Amino acid sequence: MTIRIALYQPDIPQNAGTVLRLCACLGIEAHIIEPAGFPTSDRAFRRAGMDYLDAVKLVRHLSWLEFTAWRRREGARLALFTTRASVSYLDYKFATGDVLLFGRESAGVPEEVHAAADARLLIPLRPGLRSLNVATAAAMAAGEALRQTGGIGQASTTPGRPLSTT
Repeated sequence: MTIRIALYQPDIPQNAGTVLRLCACLGIEAHIIEPAGFPTSDRAFRRAGMDYLDAVKLVRHLSWLEFTAWRRREGARLALFTTRASVSYLDYKFATGDVLLFGRESAGVPEEVHAAADARLLIPLRPGLRSLNVATAAAMAAGEALRQTGGIGQASTTPGRPLSTT
């Protein structure tokens, strides 16, 4: 199992679609923690331009509590990406099976979710700038986590060949 990306109650369908495309292309399991700010059916994602939906393993959780129960069963560490953190994601030691969690674009995550994280990580930005787009942050975090865990080496370097999802 490689790393996983989870979106907490996403509210912009195009961003969620971009993250799902990232997951499809890199062989990363994607999790949506509902309720989302838009319909999360396959049809809704396809309408948002998510033509890679068939290539991503997508797990939907009806609530934070359901996601928490799943994570406990899996024994997965939770790394929350937040502007309220003090540890850079570049200084964190990722492990296979980690879940990289990203909050709502409009509001982040509530305190309950923040407190439940095993690690709270930030992507360092220039002073005075608030945050990155969630899809951009997810791509940066996934790249570093895959680099550290060896997941990137599973990707084909030959153009036109699909990624390994094993």
